Amino acid sequence: MQHDQAQQWDKTVDVLVVGTGNGGLTAALCNYEMGSTNLLVLEKADKVGGTSATSGGGIWVPNNHYAQQAGAEDSYQEALDYLTNTLDGEDVPLELIESYLQNGPKMLRFLHDRSRVRYESLDHYPDYYSNVAGAKPGHRSLEPAPVMASELGKDYKRLTYSHHMMRLFGVIHFTQVEAQLLMLKMPGWVKLVMKMVWDYASDIPWRFKTRISRRLACGSAGIARLYWSVKERNIPIEFNARLTELVSDQSGVVIGAVYQQAGKTIRVKADKGVILAAGGFEQNQQLREQYLPAPTNTEWSAGTPTNTGDALLAGLDVGAKTRLINGAWWTTTLCVPDEPAPRLSIMEKSFPGSCVVNKAGKRFANESQNYMAFQKELFKAHSDDNPCAPAYHVFDARFRANYIVGPMMTAAMKPDWVLPKKWFETGFVAKANTIAELAAKLGIDPAGLEETVANMNRYAVSGVDEEFHRGESAYDRYYADPNIKPNPCLAPIDQAPYYAMRIEAGDFGTLGGLDTDTHANVKAAAGGTIKGLYAVGNCSAALLPTYPGPGATLGPAMTMAYQAAKQINGYQD
Repeated sequence: MQHDQAQQWDKTVDVLVVGTGNGGLTAALCNYEMGSTNLLVLEKADKVGGTSATSGGGIWVPNNHYAQQAGAEDSYQEALDYLTNTLDGEDVPLELIESYLQNGPKMLRFLHDRSRVRYESLDHYPDYYSNVAGAKPGHRSLEPAPVMASELGKDYKRLTYSHHMMRLFGVIHFTQVEAQLLMLKMPGWVKLVMKMVWDYASDIPWRFKTRISRRLACGSAGIARLYWSVKERNIPIEFNARLTELVSDQSGVVIGAVYQQAGKTIRVKADKGVILAAGGFEQNQQLREQYLPAPTNTEWSAGTPTNTGDALLAGLDVGAKTRLINGAWWTTTLCVPDEPAPRLSIMEKSFPGSCVVNKAGKRFANESQNYMAFQKELFKAHSDDNPCAPAYHVFDARFRANYIVGPMMTAAMKPDWVLPKKWFETGFVAKANTIAELAAKLGIDPAGLEETVANMNRYAVSGVDEEFHRGESAYDRYYADPNIKPNPCLAPIDQAPYYAMRIEAGDFGTLGGLDTDTHANVKAAAGGTIKGLYAVGNCSAALLPTYPGPGATLGPAMTMAYQAAKQINGYQD
């Protein structure tokens, strides 16, 4: 909306930040450190973190100082080659890619030197397209260093925790490195569980405060470190504050914003700029149907419930240009009856001795490839005549005994007799003594499924997936069982009883939105940029929409927040 000169402002700040995910809190921190100390941060929910907090928390930043200290061999040119290869055909300007590779490491060094932010380089987590030129087997992705929730004082209650699937027994946080060990029951996993349980049980003072462990990991650790840093600077955060519109002057410069809180309308003047970091539109069914491929449903999304596209809509109202608006961070999800949010189906379908099929009983993609690419192939194969959503993860008794499978855990941890009847009644899970009987219970073509399982058993012997080449890349083999030969991603499906678990065509956020330049300045549909308006994270168009590595959402969100702060404050790094 345009500003009426007679209209009164309720507050005046240097910079207004909307959202408290990695992008928003990084924006607040960087602006403060670069000189704009009169800040206000708005958060629509009653807790900080959004989807950043519930995520794995990783960031993908090639050539960062943590990797260099670990002795990793990498170069700007190799990273550029890799991104040029993996982003080929996508609508991503080259200058954005180059700027990201140049400034991502600077952002990380800046936060490390000036705040509580700490990351750990993942030496064995490969790039997602590991067979592409320029790919590396590790040290481009980092995860947040674990931190104690008690560092936040009483404000630990304001923290959004990592997704319940990333907590042992729903209460003990574990890191991404620990997750691989636990899920595959690799050597040392029992000792790790015993230590985690002991640390949890013996922390009696913290048990009086909350059931959730004091030690934070993954997304909640990343957010906790940023929030801790923001608190130390006394940067104010207004909770339950929903952005409703942006305010422009007569020349089109954004000079403030309006938000709703507790039934009141509050107008904020922002002298230096407004930074939108309020997430995507994954929880807005109308916008999903307008922009995203079918089938699409908010109920399949693991994105934060408050992500209904407020920042996108406010930007469109002031004439913003969009890019990549038809995309999301795709991943199949598990909609478990009576759980608060969908689980991400990432690791389970990669383990050997299972496959994913459609209603025809046919596979449609390599189950061990990265989750984003897998679901893109799901959409490509899906049609009214060949529905691939929902899909079904099919496995046998041996798989059930050896691997953690979503909410089913393992047979020892959660025997069949304790699985809720509702799971079977709703068709979320099925169990049968034959493949044909299993198919019939879920409305899958029995002949199709029998043929597919026979093929998988043949591939397990030869080690070659003749249809989709499963197990031929380093990423495929990351969530695999090294004890299985000749291909760690392929084992027979031949021990009754047989199981299937329904998986949905979900996501953990949209990736398209407001188009920006290399300093996160929002572009105008009419040409040029909208002065005073910046966008980072999932309300802006992605830099790395093919998801080239673990942390390809949060790394760019933080880097663009750093870039915006540099422009706002005239800061030279």
